[in-house]
Amino acid sequence: MLVTDINNVKIYNLSGGKSIPEWLTDRKQKKAPKKNADADRHIELIQDFDMPGVASCIAISDDGQYILATGTYKPRVKCFEVSNLSLKFERCFDSEVEKFTILSEDYSKLAFLHADRYVEIHAAAGRHYRLRIPKFGRDLVYHRPTCDLLFVGTSPEIYRLNMERGQFLLPYTSTTASAIDSVTINPEHQLICVGTQEGRLEAWDYRDKRCCGTLDVAANLPSTNGVAAVTALQFKTGLTLAAGTSSGHVLLFDIRARTPIAIKDHLNQLPIKKIRFQPDQKSVYSLDGAMLKIWDEASLKQKACIESRSNFNDFAHFPGSGLFMFAQEDTKMLPYYIPSEGPAPKWCSFLDNLVEEIASETVQNVYDDYKFVTKQELADLKLDHLEGTPMLRAYMHGFFINIRLYNKAKAVSDSFAFDNFRKDKIRKQIEESRPARLQIKSALPKVNRELAQHLIQEEHMSNAKRSAIAKGLLGDDRFKQMFDNPDFEIDKEAEDYRLLSAVLKRADRDKARRKEKIVVTEPNEEDEGKSTDDDLYSEKSESEKEDEEEEQEEEKDVEMDAKPAYSKVKNNRPDKSWAREETDHEDDDKEFSLTVEEGANFDIMQPAKKIQSVSLGKRVNKLEHATTNVQFQNGVGRREITFTTTGRSSSGKNAMDRERARYQSELKKHKEERRQVIRSAKGVIKKTIFKKH
Repeated sequence: MLVTDINNVKIYNLSGGKSIPEWLTDRKQKKAPKKNADADRHIELIQDFDMPGVASCIAISDDGQYILATGTYKPRVKCFEVSNLSLKFERCFDSEVEKFTILSEDYSKLAFLHADRYVEIHAAAGRHYRLRIPKFGRDLVYHRPTCDLLFVGTSPEIYRLNMERGQFLLPYTSTTASAIDSVTINPEHQLICVGTQEGRLEAWDYRDKRCCGTLDVAANLPSTNGVAAVTALQFKTGLTLAAGTSSGHVLLFDIRARTPIAIKDHLNQLPIKKIRFQPDQKSVYSLDGAMLKIWDEASLKQKACIESRSNFNDFAHFPGSGLFMFAQEDTKMLPYYIPSEGPAPKWCSFLDNLVEEIASETVQNVYDDYKFVTKQELADLKLDHLEGTPMLRAYMHGFFINIRLYNKAKAVSDSFAFDNFRKDKIRKQIEESRPARLQIKSALPKVNRELAQHLIQEEHMSNAKRSAIAKGLLGDDRFKQMFDNPDFEIDKEAEDYRLLSAVLKRADRDKARRKEKIVVTEPNEEDEGKSTDDDLYSEKSESEKEDEEEEQEEEKDVEMDAKPAYSKVKNNRPDKSWAREETDHEDDDKEFSLTVEEGANFDIMQPAKKIQSVSLGKRVNKLEHATTNVQFQNGVGRREITFTTTGRSSSGKNAMDRERARYQSELKKHKEERRQVIRSAKGVIKKTIFKKH
């Protein structure tokens, strides 16, 4: 019993046959099962469930106890009794069977439509009667209330043969069809529906004996080559009808509307041969020559599919179960079991136990004696020179190769794999048994060593808050995997990591300078007497100084950008020296003046990093204080704010005094030059006196 898995739906092939490619010769196909070691241990559901040549049709009796199938060659019918899982009888014909139907609940009454226009009526003992119809038939159906056997074929007539009277009745003639391909009867209201070769569906009422409605099925299809004929029909309920076309589409109709409820495309462009419903699972089974598709009638989503090794001709489904029987262009008739579509029938309930036993087995390959390889795998095996030879069978994007040849090539290509594995194993055992003479134990973990080292350094810092956070990260079990599991290692190539490049460069620069051990030189004798702020920050690292220099440069850039908008006065200026006057507006009520004493430091949001480590006494002795007045004036009144900021050192203050004096002299000189250039406007503007007349 072979199992395949499609869309998480397991499909069990109960035929017991081996999976053999169809391109092999007949002689090789016969020898292939014999080479299988466990060929005698295959489980066959029904004994002799095959045909000498090809199986054409298959059906199940209404009582579910008999399976009937027709095939060639010689044309014949086989009846299998499911209670004994074996063949009950076999009969032969003079010509092939196109379709057949079961007239009774068991095998006792049968009707066969032959390819040579003959119709045979069989009883339990054998052939009961043989007659001929006017045209070649394509389908037949039995109308139980009136005991009429209906035939359709290459003519627009629907022939009626009354089985009780034993004579033909007047046929129903279609006015719009040249040929009829399929026919079905609704079991609830006995409406007869036929599918024509022109893509129309016609409904006939048996009470009025006339056509009561037509439906253009082909008009609802997407653009196809030519007109699609209606090749299969099946009623689900009294109102829902499924129609299959020769273009490979299945359309669901409500017979009260002209537009379909849903359209399902098989994507094979093969005629639909048969349609069946499973109301319990809300499933639709549609068959074409390539596969049986199982799909949901509401969402049209495909549940599973059963592909054919040779073309399918017909299938039969046990109602309410997941058992399917297939007639194909091959000697074997295939039984399939799908547990998701329903339980097994009572006569083969043991299938459920078998399915549970092999539920954990792997899915079977496409072919047992052949393996599919891609072109790259073929090149790796050094077998690419076999392309175009009978040793390889091209299929899709690769090739099928004999499994024995594949195993030999695989063994040759991996000849040195075991030797390398053996050497690595020996080397590891030697390293484990002979430890290194000098063992250096490191407290740092193998994963994220830099982060762990940084946390250990912060753990011994004077800052209690940061030290507690570092201890928590290193000692908490929740963060243990961050230093043990390689999956949590920091990826320095990630985009988020690169966004922090400025911070990372600064950290790398600090690390490099620590390694270089930069020594700070002692101050000169000339500078010993000077009182500067460097005495307070003598413990700063070079990197911190560079950071402060970068911040000062950024501030200068901002000030330079802001100068054109406000004034051209420099940053270092005398007391009450820079003031912005509103010259653009002549409104005297709105005035704004800002007076700041020299030496004011407004960088109060970012205090020095090392100033906290200096004692309070040194800080008071080294630093001076200055008072800054800020005045605001408007039309309402005058406001003044006074606050104290840290001043500059004495050396810096002397330099600022010199700069202030130089600036005042330049400003005074500039005003004198402007006063000499200014011309009076007297005489340019003439006064005009208006007199009253």
